[in-house]
Amino acid sequence: MTSKPESALRVHCGCRAPEPPQQLPARDPHRRRPLSHRQYVDGILAADRVLLAQAITLIESSRAADRTLAEHIVEGCLPHSGNSIRVGITGVPGAGKSTLIEALGTALICNYGQRVAVLAIDPSSQLSGGSILGDKTRMNSLASSDMAFIRPSPSRGIPGGVAQHTREAMLLCEAAGFQNILVETVGVGQSETAVHAMVDFFLLLALAGAGDELQGIKRGVMELADLVVINKADGESLPAAERARAEAQSALHYFPSSLSGWTPRALTCSALTGKDIDALWNCVLEHSALTKANGWFSRTRQEQAQKWMHEIIQQGLQQRFEAHPAIRNRIATAEQEVRAGRKPPFQAARELLEIYSVSKPPGTR
Repeated sequence: MTSKPESALRVHCGCRAPEPPQQLPARDPHRRRPLSHRQYVDGILAADRVLLAQAITLIESSRAADRTLAEHIVEGCLPHSGNSIRVGITGVPGAGKSTLIEALGTALICNYGQRVAVLAIDPSSQLSGGSILGDKTRMNSLASSDMAFIRPSPSRGIPGGVAQHTREAMLLCEAAGFQNILVETVGVGQSETAVHAMVDFFLLLALAGAGDELQGIKRGVMELADLVVINKADGESLPAAERARAEAQSALHYFPSSLSGWTPRALTCSALTGKDIDALWNCVLEHSALTKANGWFSRTRQEQAQKWMHEIIQQGLQQRFEAHPAIRNRIATAEQEVRAGRKPPFQAARELLEIYSVSKPPGTR
């Protein structure tokens, strides 16, 4: 019986331990006092992963007080953010996204001596709102490193599988000194433009030998990809992976040229054995060097910040709309009328908007 090849990820890399972060004043574990936003900011800048995780929890909280505190924390960390490479990773279910991220993160730590933050977005149940949040258990080797930070977050139905506050979490991770931010999305099936609008490099992971080599991947997702990677290119699967890579490369030629000056390409790799993981990261570095040299990198970051502002405005307006007393009193009836077919959706929506526009905001005279 042929023994299963041992994963290269389980081999200790022998890299030097990082310098210990600046020590914060000791906290009494028996007496939990609320921390100020300044204490959170100082802790994050000192690479305190516990406070970093707590701050992200505040970001994800729906409590108004937590959100206010979280906004102050993000504002305090913002001047110290931006010094990273943000990579979005998507792909069909079963393509090996978590395995690839563990292999890539391990290589970045051991071969480059760089710190890695992984924001793994888990699918939320459409029925219960619950989430598996299992990515951290699937990245045991990477999670054990002091130079890595893995944060699973529920998508909560956000398009593209991107958690609502992923942008803010990225900024905090950058302020904590993580040079590389890897964002794993739920997978192909929803619009992936959400993750593309917050990263510097977009990687699409695929498999060979699963029927159609491009596996029904939407044209729009392929157009967004800076790199298509055919995973599990090892053993008997290697010839099929090479054919899939050639087909993907051919398909990329049919898309319009990127305004960034980068020519998308297709590669093969084996996340299990670590084969060609370095070649993959070299593509990321080459893309980063090119776009920084021609100004596209900074321009994209500026446009992403502007898009983020508009998204915050839209979310805020929707929250105010739904919280308005006049709307709360009317919206259930409007929904019933639409469901029963007594009123078309656009008419019901228009009437609600008119009610909101003529009603005085709560707290005014």
